[in-house]
Amino acid sequence: MARILLVEDVEDNRDLARELLEEAGFEVVEAVNGLEALDLVKSEAFDMVLLDLSLPLVDGWETLRQMRASADLAKIPVVAVTAHVMAGDRERVLEAGFIGYIPKPISVGTFAQEVRAYLAALKR
Repeated sequence: MARILLVEDVEDNRDLARELLEEAGFEVVEAVNGLEALDLVKSEAFDMVLLDLSLPLVDGWETLRQMRASADLAKIPVVAVTAHVMAGDRERVLEAGFIGYIPKPISVGTFAQEVRAYLAALKR
């Protein structure tokens, strides 16, 4: 079972994502901002981080930058889950070092499958 860190500040979005992931068999740990996320990835092991970009205190962009700057954290796969869905946003996310991009609002029917596909691609 994969262990996922879900970083989302909007409670309803977090609850929905957690439910979908847990129903699909994932273990989910939650954080509501980038500072919490950084503390968690430094102290616990995760197979993947699902990271919103617009977060309080430390946004998703800076959270990823700090993770990539740390030798211990740089290899943790991070997928952006974001409402940034304008033209060019996907490319900007991937260029920043995220391994993937899931637009919000998330699709109830496909969200867990998308996460599973990113995890499967890492094993290839």
